[in-house]
Amino acid sequence: MSEQEDSDHIAMWGAPGSGKTTLLAALSFALLQRRGPWRLVGTDPASIEILRDKSAALARREFPPATIDIERFRWLLLGDPVQLQKRFAGRFNGKARTMPAPRVGLNLIDPPGGVYTDKERPADHAKLLENLQRSRGIVYLFDPIREFEDGNAFEYLHGALIQLASRMLAEDAPSDGRLPHYLAVCITKFDDRRVLETAEKLNLVTTDPDDPHGFPAVDDENAQTLFHNLCDISASGSAEFVMGALEQYFRPDRIKFFVTSSIGFYLKPGTRGFNPRDYQNMVRKPQDGTNGREPSTEFEIRGQARPINVREPVTWLAEQIYADQLKPGNGR
Repeated sequence: MSEQEDSDHIAMWGAPGSGKTTLLAALSFALLQRRGPWRLVGTDPASIEILRDKSAALARREFPPATIDIERFRWLLLGDPVQLQKRFAGRFNGKARTMPAPRVGLNLIDPPGGVYTDKERPADHAKLLENLQRSRGIVYLFDPIREFEDGNAFEYLHGALIQLASRMLAEDAPSDGRLPHYLAVCITKFDDRRVLETAEKLNLVTTDPDDPHGFPAVDDENAQTLFHNLCDISASGSAEFVMGALEQYFRPDRIKFFVTSSIGFYLKPGTRGFNPRDYQNMVRKPQDGTNGREPSTEFEIRGQARPINVREPVTWLAEQIYADQLKPGNGR
């Protein structure tokens, strides 16, 4: 991987249990769901093996194991210049221009959630901050269910933001004092009944006319409204400060919100349409020795994983980074 690709990569951010590992597994599925200009390839044997193993677990309807140690994923998003030519043509004032083959580093470090604080594992925390600092795009995962139960999103976000801003400003202070990254805010677990019902009460739910299953969805332009409302039910009451922190440290025109689900909604075998009375795809495993009568504390995926809006945040970031690479004077 070139020095340019190593610096122009995408990083991941999220509190413990926000679904980082599952989203990574779902990403390869999501890129195959629809034909698009981007495909994902590993750059070393370890990254290829990790992607294969985590995706295989999801295909078996198992949640990938939570991260214990820092795992580094060195992938590349390779784009089709023919498909992207039309999308970027307006940036060149209608002039014909031969576009280089898009190559955006996807150097995702998947750390244990606790690494977002430097109290227990300072060395790993420093590696994470370095990864965020060198990145140009960040996928930030906000888990509304975990926030409702634990209320720790602001704690994990704010401390790291302060340190990241300090590092960036010491190196090369932007004129507006904000971080230069593009930020994709992913509201996770849309498949959970509580999240879906909140969106329904706000009249934000729609369906994609091209979706043969008619699954519920929230348009990207309405995702921020859902985010604000979900922050109001934080267990600690501090989630309302998350939006303020994001707007204070990042440029508002570089923030985009997405409503996502790594596993999607349950679809009964033999049926094609979404059933509003039977859609929960994450269920508790039966407890051993109880003949299935008692649920355990572990969860499993009930049916086939059908990721929702997992591909879009990553490809949006890739396209913003690629557009910057095409700007005059950027060596491209």
